[in-house]
Amino acid sequence: MHQRRDPPRRCSRAASIAELWRLGRSGWPRRFPIAQFPNPPLLLAFAGWGLAAVAGGSAHDVGRAVFIVGLGVWAWEEVIDGVNWFRRLLGVGAFAWIVAGLAGAL
Repeated sequence: MHQRRDPPRRCSRAASIAELWRLGRSGWPRRFPIAQFPNPPLLLAFAGWGLAAVAGGSAHDVGRAVFIVGLGVWAWEEVIDGVNWFRRLLGVGAFAWIVAGLAGAL
């Protein structure tokens, strides 16, 4: 008789996207997070930046607007609820950069 073998299992270290997302949200280094996996407003800002980089005309303008709004929401969230002083300062800097850019455009 032949023994039936189960198909090889994937390595138990292989992580799901949800698990990687959860681990990334806790930040690096763990004791004083400087870098964190992007949250939805920052992902939206990156998408807008990418659109603006590859498109022209009104699609470029929409991409820039999405970038500014997404980055503004991210900056505001960091200022209000950043995990440490560095993250809050990073939010203040990004928010100041956005305000200065918008003031210069007027």
